[in-house]
Amino acid sequence: MPLGRVRRAALVTATCALAVTGATVLTGCGDDPDAGTNGVGKLPAGRIQARTRAAADEAPAVRLAGTVVTSGRTYRLDMRLKEDGGTGSVTSRGATFRLLRVGTELYLKADAAFWNGGDKSAAGKLDGKYVKVPQGDPAYKKFSGFTDKDLLLDGLLTLHGSLATDGHHEAAGTRTIRITGDDGDGGTLEVSLEGEPYPLRLERAGSAGTLTFSDWGKDFAVARPAKGETVDYGKQLPAS
Repeated sequence: MPLGRVRRAALVTATCALAVTGATVLTGCGDDPDAGTNGVGKLPAGRIQARTRAAADEAPAVRLAGTVVTSGRTYRLDMRLKEDGGTGSVTSRGATFRLLRVGTELYLKADAAFWNGGDKSAAGKLDGKYVKVPQGDPAYKKFSGFTDKDLLLDGLLTLHGSLATDGHHEAAGTRTIRITGDDGDGGTLEVSLEGEPYPLRLERAGSAGTLTFSDWGKDFAVARPAKGETVDYGKQLPAS
């Protein structure tokens, strides 16, 4: 090969290497960005969204972490979810509490400061205990959704507006295809190009939070807390 062509080939190789290691977008350089992938990167955005939703629905378990803004209130979540339960932590307005759902039974665990309804005696009894949340209490509907895989993903994984693809990227070291709604105003979703087309990172529309998804299909145990760790407060919880 003539020296000039050797130099040009070396320059292209070096430029590609820099593009891959120094930037998120993985395009160009004469390589097929979908080579060795699950193939969804070649699909139109609507079909990618349908495929990733189907993969998420079929996965037996997932972990999600990040922020969700709803009704003007920001919640920071770190939850592990599966069909028959979920567990993890929720932080809002400086207070952190743990949620545990086993079947239809929901438990909430927090410190005494969380139970600020004015009854210091009750707050002391609930401090650090798993409190069984009555199904008729407003807190049950409010918090059980954070432990419900199907309900939570159904509410999160829909992009709004006109769908489009926005190039090949990476999320947590995994190659992805990015899809957007209304050029990002309707949300942005990174979909895995490796293995199943699981959603890996979501930016919600209207600055309503950012979430990452991991541990797809990895099972975990959920079990009722021990009797000594549990308080059954009755038909309604104290104010919190």
